Amino acid sequence: MPALPSSLLNPIWVEFAALLPQRPEFDPTHPLGCHRRRIPDRVVFEHIIDALVHGSGYERIATTGCSDRTIRRRLKLWAPDGIGQKVHALALAAYDQMIGLSLQDLSVDGAITKRPAAANGPGARRWTGAKAA
Repeated sequence: MPALPSSLLNPIWVEFAALLPQRPEFDPTHPLGCHRRRIPDRVVFEHIIDALVHGSGYERIATTGCSDRTIRRRLKLWAPDGIGQKVHALALAAYDQMIGLSLQDLSVDGAITKRPAAANGPGARRWTGAKAA
């Protein structure tokens, strides 16, 4: 079962594929002029979406048709082109068009504090709220 229905995945893929550079099916620099076929970008894209939706590592979503190493290699290939940032901007624009971003009412809250017992090493006492005798 796909992570996203095809009605959502296909438009995202169309936007994503438009950003990708064209690459030959076979590596033209191979000394014998032949090599394994490249795994299609669409297959790698669907595996990446699965990893993002499920929040799992590439090892868990890898299949016989697309290994985790292939996913990592392709991401490394796409990173210098800034494709991730472009897709992020496209996704925000699409969300704004469909649902609307109302950023004027946005608030952020956070806190950074120390642990009460500040015990880091092995055998450290657990914090109970009372002093040990």
